[in-house]
Amino acid sequence: MMTTMPGFVPRRVDSMRSPLQSIVLISLLFCLCSCSPKNRIEGYVHYRLSTNPTTLDPALIVDMQGGLIAAKLFNGLVRLNADLDVIPDIAENWEITESGMGYLFHLKKGVLFSNNREVTASDIKYSFKRVLDRSGRSPHGWVLEKIQGARDFASGNAPDVSGIIVQDRYTILFRLDAPFSPFLSLLTMTAAYVVPREEVERWGADFGTHPAGTGPFILREWKHNSRLVLAANPRYFDHPPAAAGLVFRIIPEDLTAVTEFELGNLDVINLPAAEYARYRDSVTWKPYLSSVVGLNTYYLGFNCSRSPFLDKRLRQAVALAIDRRKILDTFYERRGRLARGPVPDLIRSWEMPPVVEYDPGKAKRSIRELGASDMRITLYVSAEQEIADIAEIIQSYLKKAGLSVTIRQLEWSAYKEALNRGEADMFWISWWADYPDPENFLFPLFHSSNHGASGNRTRYSNREVDRLVEAGRLTMDPEERSRLYGRAERVIVEESPWVSFWHKTEYTVRQPHLKKYRTYPIYSMDKGLDVY
Repeated sequence: MMTTMPGFVPRRVDSMRSPLQSIVLISLLFCLCSCSPKNRIEGYVHYRLSTNPTTLDPALIVDMQGGLIAAKLFNGLVRLNADLDVIPDIAENWEITESGMGYLFHLKKGVLFSNNREVTASDIKYSFKRVLDRSGRSPHGWVLEKIQGARDFASGNAPDVSGIIVQDRYTILFRLDAPFSPFLSLLTMTAAYVVPREEVERWGADFGTHPAGTGPFILREWKHNSRLVLAANPRYFDHPPAAAGLVFRIIPEDLTAVTEFELGNLDVINLPAAEYARYRDSVTWKPYLSSVVGLNTYYLGFNCSRSPFLDKRLRQAVALAIDRRKILDTFYERRGRLARGPVPDLIRSWEMPPVVEYDPGKAKRSIRELGASDMRITLYVSAEQEIADIAEIIQSYLKKAGLSVTIRQLEWSAYKEALNRGEADMFWISWWADYPDPENFLFPLFHSSNHGASGNRTRYSNREVDRLVEAGRLTMDPEERSRLYGRAERVIVEESPWVSFWHKTEYTVRQPHLKKYRTYPIYSMDKGLDVY
């Protein structure tokens, strides 16, 4: 998933808060202490969101904020455990048959929707057909398109999905068009959550603000752009949550969120970049910092469909011209791991590609020999301050190597549209895993069928990469899949449609009274069951 990275990130000054920031923080603390009551509900855990979720309808969710909350309201057939293994959720168990083309699921009995009706196999079929039905406006049909008959149903050429077969009240079979190794991982995604037909039909387009699921929590209140309140579901089929409920406050400004945390009005926050060093070095707060190794890759992308970056030699020269390791260690304060390629180290099961080391002399010679010194190149970035700072660092390195780069900064929606249309020569962005499979970092981002909004914003095309990734998706042999994906990644690194920078580590800080809190590499893993 392409990250949205919403919210303003204050500029760091020598890894410390600037005098102006300190004055603002003191002023906010004074005003809030003297004027505002504590915005707390007893027994509830209080979180911060930087933006208001667009919807809580699993079929329509496209942002991490919505997905984070939906994971607590709904369930799928399967989910991920702490080791990123696929384990049962609503399903009791399953069997893979027909040489990898059949998936037979047996459901748990007594799983209830929040309206107290039991979940059956027919609810699974309804939920999946709803995602595939184009009249429902879901952008996630691709999650289920490998099911036999899915494309015919989605295009209106068939009244049903032939590959979804309800065998009895608690048994459902999915038959695929061909073996597809990531299928189980795809079923852990938000789009595969199960919804009750009667509630969807009752609320219509408003189901996204009146969600009804099987999850450990139930939505009790949603004051848009203010807060969401989730109450514990005492009839949850696993075990009741430890907390009475969860509160998600919408606080766009990082400085305000930090102030609210230090007042005790929030129990945990993601650490803004500008605050990382202060909390890391604090005797008081350091014991309450948590981190999670991220399933993400931050990268500098090239438009490979036109000059000047149609020529891979210029892309390779840019990769040599930037000291990524130094940027990570200094400006980025080591908040991540150096990337050797697009696939995160957590899910790579083959030997890592060699590191592309900083070589400014070679980069400068290549740029001069290619006649690129007189070219005007535009680097597109989104509007966050930290990203603007990174863009200026990249601009400086490339200037030393002989490239003239102009930075163009756009607000998020305009930025995303510009990338989808292929306007940028270069761009800075990141990709976050929707599911823990290397295929999620290879097929959407580099297959030639996905140019533009589908993920391949570099417009990279390579028949060998297409062939290797397609073959990896089809084989059910883990060793063969690793061999194919490893070869694809090595070709990608050599041709450099990206410069892979780092895999970001996320940091949070929590209040001392918060118990059993943990962080997760994928937002959908956090059901909120144990924290209190």
